[in-house]
Amino acid sequence: QVELVESGGGSVEEGGSLTLSCTASGIPWRDFSMAWFRQTSRGGRETVASMGSDGKINYIFAVKGRFTLSKDNDRNILTLHMTRLNLADTAMYYCAARKGSVGFLDAEEYSTWGRGIQVTVYF
Repeated sequence: QVELVESGGGSVEEGGSLTLSCTASGIPWRDFSMAWFRQTSRGGRETVASMGSDGKINYIFAVKGRFTLSKDNDRNILTLHMTRLNLADTAMYYCAARKGSVGFLDAEEYSTWGRGIQVTVYF
């Protein structure tokens, strides 16, 4: 059974940093792409960063240079290190997985989701 569990969210002052972790079980890493999405009350889930099963990493423009995605294959943990956070980064963040090599896709392409974790940036 595939399961994703997010951790590491919380509240942080603008300009600060947070690290989100997604612990995966039941996933053969070599066959799955992974991603972090975020969702606010105003809209749908947008892809923040993704890693294809081939290791290729993509970021949306809004977070390039500030967020770093990495994966620990030994412990099955996907990590999103977020720096220079701003108010627009406030959202519920979700970890997701899909079978296939391409990672940078819309939410509809992902089949497995964590429950989400809140990130709040305050002024």
